[in-house]
Amino acid sequence: MTRSSPLTDAGTPARIAASVLAADHRTAEGFDEWLAEQRARSVTDVRPVPLDALDGWSREAETGNYRHHSGRFFTIEGLDVHMADGPVRRWSQPIINQPEVGILGFLVKEFDGVLHCLVQAKVEPGNCNGVQLSPTVQATRSNYTGVHRGRTVPYLEFFRDSARHHVLADVRQSEQGARFYQKRNRNMVVETTEEVEVVDGFHWLTLGHLHRLLAIDNLVNMDARTVLSCLPFAGLRLADSFDVAGEDFRAALIRSCSQEAASAHSMAELLSWITERRVETDVYARRIPLRDVERWRYADGRITHETGRYFDVIGVDVAAGTREVSRWMQPMIAPHARGLVAFLVRDIEGVLHVLVRAHAEAGYVDVVELAPTVQCAPDNYAHLPESARPPFLGDVLAAPADRIRFDTELSEEGGRFHHARNRYVVVEADEDDDLEGPGFRWLTLHQVVNLLRHSHYLNIEARSLVACLHSLSAGPS
Repeated sequence: MTRSSPLTDAGTPARIAASVLAADHRTAEGFDEWLAEQRARSVTDVRPVPLDALDGWSREAETGNYRHHSGRFFTIEGLDVHMADGPVRRWSQPIINQPEVGILGFLVKEFDGVLHCLVQAKVEPGNCNGVQLSPTVQATRSNYTGVHRGRTVPYLEFFRDSARHHVLADVRQSEQGARFYQKRNRNMVVETTEEVEVVDGFHWLTLGHLHRLLAIDNLVNMDARTVLSCLPFAGLRLADSFDVAGEDFRAALIRSCSQEAASAHSMAELLSWITERRVETDVYARRIPLRDVERWRYADGRITHETGRYFDVIGVDVAAGTREVSRWMQPMIAPHARGLVAFLVRDIEGVLHVLVRAHAEAGYVDVVELAPTVQCAPDNYAHLPESARPPFLGDVLAAPADRIRFDTELSEEGGRFHHARNRYVVVEADEDDDLEGPGFRWLTLHQVVNLLRHSHYLNIEARSLVACLHSLSAGPS
């Protein structure tokens, strides 16, 4: 077991911990009524339409790619993939190419000495249930530069001119590498001491309140979860802020966030392992015309795989009165099955560790990122041999209830994906099992937080699970 060096900002983790423990702060009053009102007012009509009937979009004659008439937002293209060590070594597929970097940001401010996040009740066309809670700002570059000719993005000035505020987190992070081609967003948390007018559709919440809401199916959206994961929730003697003792799960979890806690591997060892996996993993991904993608076909107004598995590319017509633009059309990715995203966790010498996987996806910028222990749509493996199933899938699916610490269905990116949902699970592993192999390592949560200060180390699914794990630090609600 080795020990790590401290984070640079010693005060911020303790302030974050205080907000985590303040779930019932006075600002929580009226939240349920506010959310019910937002849901009642934010009625959105999303109708499927044929791809070739999308107003403002066209299919290029030479490539078959779908492109917006402005040349901005995103395109639906093809990707040809060679992955020498994967269960399928070569395939091609439709992919979203959205090269611009958007902003995902929480504005935070102290009330009564407690940090609060300004959340937004936001409707995305792909949401399965209408309104979900998003960060203060969730906007593509095309959105906030006015390409859509819609209303301005509230509170954007705090993130475009962040130098006059206290920046708690600011890092570019990837999005789904199996659906996006090298997509990144700027994840930010900016603290202000200025007066902030709360406009309609926004509400202040403590981190503790937000953490409780993570346990509700499909309420806290993907963009909120990734930004929450980037908070510097790790520091020296952080366990002192929670006043925990004993050897139970929560105590091990909180010790895992404390920078002085021992870890199974040093940061130097982990960084070398990640670099080695990136060097040794042979992935070749080449953008190709959509018309050249093999085994996919256009039928009934959508693009679908010949087996009926994986996902479809569909068109939607959207009417949403509370958005910056009230009416538009667009293509979307519609998965066929719910996914499973899981961490196996273990108490190692009193410190909780999570089992991460060095995982390659065709759309990553840097070949490999750290993923959850299990990340897949189990239905997509039904036609493959047992040897091709992801490691530990059976362990998670068969986990007894007393070993499951978190289990909630959460939605994925609703701006590009239609009704995409995953079951997010945290499972305590059997202490007698030796689970580390060439592609897996045990990390503490303070090591995870250190990695999240940099780009492209943890993928979007792992970041969501990190936020879910942090939500368990205050104990049962």
